[in-house]
Amino acid sequence: MAPNAESPTSVAGAGAPTRRAGSLPFPDRPAGTVNDGMPFDHIIVAMMENHSFDNLLGDLGRSRTDIDALDFDSSGAATNSNPGGGGTPGTVTAFPLANTAQTTAVTQSWKATHEQVNGGAMDGFVQSTGAREPMGYYTPEVLPFAYSLASQFTVGDRWFCSVPGPTYPNRRFLLAGTAYGDTVTTVETLFDAPPPHGTIFDVLSAQNISWCDYFSDLPMTSVIPSIILKHAEHHAPIAKFFHDCQAGTLPAVSFVDPRIGVLSDIGAPLKSLPGIVRDALSVLGADFEGTDPAETEEDPQDMYWGEAWAATLIQAVLDSTAWERTLLIYLYDEHGGYYDHVAPPAAIAPDAIAPQLQPGDPPGAYDVYGPRVPAVVVSPYSAAGGVTSVVHDHTSVLATIEAKWNLPALTDRDAAANDVMDFLDLDLAPRTGIKVQAPSQTGPSGPVTPVSSG
Repeated sequence: MAPNAESPTSVAGAGAPTRRAGSLPFPDRPAGTVNDGMPFDHIIVAMMENHSFDNLLGDLGRSRTDIDALDFDSSGAATNSNPGGGGTPGTVTAFPLANTAQTTAVTQSWKATHEQVNGGAMDGFVQSTGAREPMGYYTPEVLPFAYSLASQFTVGDRWFCSVPGPTYPNRRFLLAGTAYGDTVTTVETLFDAPPPHGTIFDVLSAQNISWCDYFSDLPMTSVIPSIILKHAEHHAPIAKFFHDCQAGTLPAVSFVDPRIGVLSDIGAPLKSLPGIVRDALSVLGADFEGTDPAETEEDPQDMYWGEAWAATLIQAVLDSTAWERTLLIYLYDEHGGYYDHVAPPAAIAPDAIAPQLQPGDPPGAYDVYGPRVPAVVVSPYSAAGGVTSVVHDHTSVLATIEAKWNLPALTDRDAAANDVMDFLDLDLAPRTGIKVQAPSQTGPSGPVTPVSSG
C-alpha cells in the first residue's frame, strides 16, 4: 500500500474472504463518503484486449531484474519455452515478433486456457493451437507506446485476468465482480439476465457519483445489456471524452473504450443484441456498420491502431487541467492465448454461481485467476519505472472505486480484492509534463498495411 494512504483491509487470493459482498470498505462511515487519503478525484479505466504480460511486456526481462518478465541468456535470446505440438518443432522457445501484425493462431477459450495453464505448469500454449504464435513477444521497437508507458509509470507484474477464459466473462468481472455463469463470448450470453448483485454503475448511480462510458463505435458495457437500458444517459461518444478531459470536466469515474470493430470476435455478437438495446445504442451514436480499423488489439488486428489510440488517449489525460487529481488504470481483459510463465493463483469465488461449461470443457470454477495481463497505473504519484508484485485482478478496479467512495462490494471477489494504491508512492512530488511515445506510421511499429494518405 502506498505510504500515508488509507485503504481498507482486503486480501486477494485463496482462503476465506476478509469481507463479504455488500459490505463497506469503511463500515464506520456512510456509503458515499469520499476517501481523501486517495489522491485523485477522477478514475479512468481503459481496458484493451487479448495479450498476456509476457507477450506484451516480456522484453522488460532483458534490461530489468526487478520485474518478473521473460528470461534471457547472455546473448539476449529468450529462454522460456513450451513443448511443441501439431506442425511445430518439439520445443518452441519464446521469440520476438517482427512487426505489428497478428494471426489467428491463438485462442483463449475456457478449454484452451485450462489446457495452457495445465494446473500451473504453463506448458500447454503451443499444444492448444499447434502453432508457434503463442510464444511470440513484442519488443520496444515494435510497441514503443507500451514500453514507454511501462518506463514512465508503475507496472503490476501480478495482475491476473479474473477468470481463465475469454473476453465476455472477464469483462463481466470488471463491471459486476462476477461472470455469473458465463464462460464464452457468444450472442447467447447477451440475453442473460442482469447480474444478481448489479453492476458498479448501479452502485455509483445510487450514490449520485458521476460516471460515463465513453465509446468509439460500440460501448463495452454492452456485454451486460442491462447497463445500456438502465443508464443510457451515462454513455457518450469518445469525442466528448477528449473535450471533457481538456476542459477538466470529467466525471468521477470514466470507462473509455477503443473502437471494437463490428467484425471482431467481441464486436460481431453485439450486432445481435436485443432490438431494444440496439435502438438505445443507435440513439447514443453507436456505429454497427463502421469499417475503420479496430483498436482493441484483439487478434488478428494490427497492433499499430491500438497503440496509436492508447497513446492519444493517455497523452490527453497527461495534458489535462485535472491531471494532478486523476488516476488512470490501463489494462487488458485476458491473455488472448499468448504465453505467460507465471502460474495463476487461487482466487476468492465471487458467489455461489457455477460456470456454465460447454461440451468438452474441463471442470473448473471461478476460484482461480486466469493468466497475467499487462496493467499500468498512470498517476502523478506513479513512479517512473516502478513495479508492484501485489496480486490484483479486474475486480481491483472495483475495489479502488469502492474504497474511494466507500461503496458496498458487489461480490465476495471485489470485497477481497486489493485496490491499486500499491502502484502509488505518495511521498513523490506530483509528476507533471510527462510524455509518452506514440508509434510511428513507418518502421517496425507502423501498420503492416500502410496508413492511407488519402
